[in-house]
Amino acid sequence: MSLVSAFAPTPPTAARGSARGAGRTLLLTAVLLGMLAGPQPTRAGPPEISFADVVDRVAPAVVNIATTKAIPAGQNPAFPFPEPPPGSPFEDFFREFFDRNRPPEQTPQRQASLGSGFVIDPAGYVVTNNHVIAEADEIRVVFSDDSTYKAKLVGRDQKTDLAVLKIDGDKPFPAVTFGDSDHIRVGDWIIAIGNPFGLGSTVTAGIVSARSRDIHAGPYDDFLQVDAPINRGNSGGPTFNLNGEVIGINTAIFSPSGGNVGIGFAIPSNLALPVIKSLKTEGKVKRGWLGVRIQTVTEEIADSLGLDGPAGALVASVTPGGPAEQAKIEAGDVILEFDGKKIDHMRGLPRIVAETPIGDAVKVLVWRHGERKTFDVTLGELPEDQELAALTEGEANTPTSADIQALGVTVATITDELRTRFELAQDAKGVVIMNVANDSAASHENLRAGDVIVEIGQEEVNSPPEVVAKVNQARQDQKKSVLLLVDRKGDLRFVALRLAAAQQ
Repeated sequence: MSLVSAFAPTPPTAARGSARGAGRTLLLTAVLLGMLAGPQPTRAGPPEISFADVVDRVAPAVVNIATTKAIPAGQNPAFPFPEPPPGSPFEDFFREFFDRNRPPEQTPQRQASLGSGFVIDPAGYVVTNNHVIAEADEIRVVFSDDSTYKAKLVGRDQKTDLAVLKIDGDKPFPAVTFGDSDHIRVGDWIIAIGNPFGLGSTVTAGIVSARSRDIHAGPYDDFLQVDAPINRGNSGGPTFNLNGEVIGINTAIFSPSGGNVGIGFAIPSNLALPVIKSLKTEGKVKRGWLGVRIQTVTEEIADSLGLDGPAGALVASVTPGGPAEQAKIEAGDVILEFDGKKIDHMRGLPRIVAETPIGDAVKVLVWRHGERKTFDVTLGELPEDQELAALTEGEANTPTSADIQALGVTVATITDELRTRFELAQDAKGVVIMNVANDSAASHENLRAGDVIVEIGQEEVNSPPEVVAKVNQARQDQKKSVLLLVDRKGDLRFVALRLAAAQQ
């Protein structure tokens, strides 16, 4: 039988009786054809991914940060338990236990910790996290070849958790460069190199899981979220793109157990770079300052102000004498754009202002009383630990009160007796809340007795009748909510309260 005839149609009668034999013949034929045809080309698959070339190029610049901190003599961090009070039945037992385990008084203890960092300049400038070197008495930088250098602190910034160190050597150090973190997309590959658990240079890989994460670590949170395994000791190490550029600085992990669960956070390079440059040259960070306290624009606040939706940053108060006040920006304004940059969320404004050079004249677009207005502001320098003062002034009016059922509050004119009872400032202005009804709009927004209503609908109120008039006017205008400016012990904030249905 030829190989060709093996594929000839089988007669119907033979097919019924010899189906199994025909199947075997067909299989044998296919095997023989495959042998004659020779090796077949394999189907092209995805290219093999390897990070080895990138790692070879950048790993020499990644370092371990080893710190030591002196512990006062007589204290043992391994036994941080208080001694029992005198007269306790276990006093003798615990005293013997602690005396046996307590180090000698004359022997000072030193506590060591480990982290990561990377060289950004062949001259020996090293970047790490501030929390890695905080309170350290001695800092050492260790390279992958075990060469060790004593480092001095050039500058650090607690707000962004960054620090710059300096080491000196006989020849230039291997260094890495920064990339543009704004171009990183969710799903892009990244490589993290660091010193987890003190094991030494360790490489992990993953992808960018999310951008612009706010983990409440500081006022300028804008983290990249990555799923590359990051553990204790990775802090301060770099996150690279596939070009070998630093696009993030590993800073924190989310972990119920303390180990890696695939959720790590890195400071974007574009946020870190201005801070690092300032630390390197000035030893501290100089930030732009607008001089406002801001809060989030909620849907209720947006509705009460006539905005299309929740966006921008609502100015809760303006610092006296600050750049914003000099430019005539007022409490109640909603900042929509700053220096041509749109403010989509409240937390975006502090970062943009901080990154703007001090002394620059910028345009600020605000929403005020249903209109867009532009102001020219010359930025100042953010003072250290700046505390923004609340703006209150004026004296109290006649002692009257009113029950505002539409809001769920009872308010009264401020008197000397109420100033004492609620510990109000002597220059407090407005009406004080005496009671908040359960399950009311005010209770849902966490208002409480002692809060002072300063404004309603961005207009001052100084007596309960004025509050009643403002609420009635809002109802006549068919508004769903009213905007209150509330003063709680000097802390001003805007609160939008939905109006309850009028009782018939």
